[in-house]
Amino acid sequence: MSLLVVGLSHRSAPVSVLERAALNADAQVKLLQDTVAADPATEAAVLATCNRIELYADVDKFHAGVAELSTLLAQHSGVGLEELTPFLYVHYEDRAVHHLFSVACGLDSMVVGEGQILGQIKDALARAQDLHTAGRLLNDLFQQALRVGKRAHSETGIDRAGQSLVTFGLEQLAASTDVPGWARGRTALVIGAGSMSSLAAATLARAGVGEIVVANRTFERAERLAQILADAEGATARAVRMDAVAAELTRADVVVSCTGATGLVLTADAVAEAVAGRTGQPAADTGAEAPAGTTALPPTSVGTDENCPLDLASVQGTPGFSVHGEAAVAGMDAATLEQHAAWVGEGTSLLEQGREPGAGGRFTPEADAGLIAALAEAVATAGRVPEYRRPEPVAEIPRPAPAVFLLDLAMPRDIDAAVHRLAGVRLVDIESLAEASADAPMASDVDQVRRIVSDEVAAFGAAQRAAHITPTVVALRTMAADVVAAEIARLDGRLPGLDDRLRGEIRQTVHRVVDKLLHAPTVRVKQLAAEPGGTGYADALRTLFDLDPETVAAVSRAVDNTDEKDRPA
Repeated sequence: MSLLVVGLSHRSAPVSVLERAALNADAQVKLLQDTVAADPATEAAVLATCNRIELYADVDKFHAGVAELSTLLAQHSGVGLEELTPFLYVHYEDRAVHHLFSVACGLDSMVVGEGQILGQIKDALARAQDLHTAGRLLNDLFQQALRVGKRAHSETGIDRAGQSLVTFGLEQLAASTDVPGWARGRTALVIGAGSMSSLAAATLARAGVGEIVVANRTFERAERLAQILADAEGATARAVRMDAVAAELTRADVVVSCTGATGLVLTADAVAEAVAGRTGQPAADTGAEAPAGTTALPPTSVGTDENCPLDLASVQGTPGFSVHGEAAVAGMDAATLEQHAAWVGEGTSLLEQGREPGAGGRFTPEADAGLIAALAEAVATAGRVPEYRRPEPVAEIPRPAPAVFLLDLAMPRDIDAAVHRLAGVRLVDIESLAEASADAPMASDVDQVRRIVSDEVAAFGAAQRAAHITPTVVALRTMAADVVAAEIARLDGRLPGLDDRLRGEIRQTVHRVVDKLLHAPTVRVKQLAAEPGGTGYADALRTLFDLDPETVAAVSRAVDNTDEKDRPA
């Protein structure tokens, strides 16, 4: 077994990188096809969720495999390899098995213990099977991962350690209120009709929302989901086309969006217009309303994410420059920096100075280009330009009670991050969920699940190593049977008058001798091969008995074909 996984997740990369590296369905198919076409890989599977992108492969060379898989991930994600590499992690053989089993149990999820990952692993396996990129190793691995995940949920209370991303997101929207009490009687707009959107719609229906409106690019799928909600959950539900979203947004109290769109589905301007239509008041930018002498830090401020590309380590004792200079070093333009919600003291920030009056807070192209050019020049002469903040506490800015609640579960995001700063709106997205889940309490059952994972990894490794030597053992016994047959034939030629009873006794005697001679070595070699590092015993057996490599390979192909026929659909 030479299992290799290369990937990135919410644990290794900031949401901004995950968002840019997200793979749509077509990109996943092409990635799988290109991986198995590459030299080091013979099998491949992609596990792509809203907070992880992982490429699994059976490779014959470790270093070449890592280089090839990393390059393929970069090519198909559209993120440059040099930029992507610092966020990638690599697991090999038993560590790769341990990683996938931990993922399947929800130990590596943003919300520990969530069970939706099992469905995503099942989808990843089905996609690889449909494209014929999953062979014996990945079929066994992913099917065992599904069994381990189910075992963890059935034998422990890992479910109590966390919920699905949908449930957790709704809890964040409801803040200190219980979700049913918060949701009861509200109108919900669900954008998208995939698995995540369907789960969100069903969860809202059970929480008692008054009406659910489903919008989807394929209207028939929206109709089907609305009908399911009405039939299975007893909800009042209807379907609309995507061009009706703007009108429905004005009526909706709760909006959940999870589509496969590569661009924004809801802009800040669209949300602001909807809030204004509901309240009769403009959804003012809370940053623009900050009292004089205070510094506003919106929910996704720079410095709260340990994986933020900005280097703030040298902030202490460094006067002068702002975080915008550090953004230039990191290659972030002003618009990207604005999405990161970075704010500095010392009067009006450079971002504020670059705003276009009366244009809804947009940047002028001249201000954007001038800002970055000036900061890049400062970097060239002064080195790193860290953020400089005043030491006094940040003043809280009063915000009106939300009129609209938005939950963005898409990757890349469906809802403009600038919505975070609109008054009268509460937005929860993947980035804010990651920050909130970092402080979520861990259940005691997590330790039990970790023990299950460790036991299952050992068992899987032993089974794979034992299976690896089986073709060699079969080839050895086949060779022994051929030798016995040849010697019996030679005996028949030398003693043609031997009666059938004596010939049968001789044949059985020779077979028993050969079986007894081979029994102990073959049993022992299987036991040794099942132990860590035991794969070399197969090579030793082939060398000692001078077995034909092609015979062993033929047995392996026969075993694989039998497994394929017996494998469940």
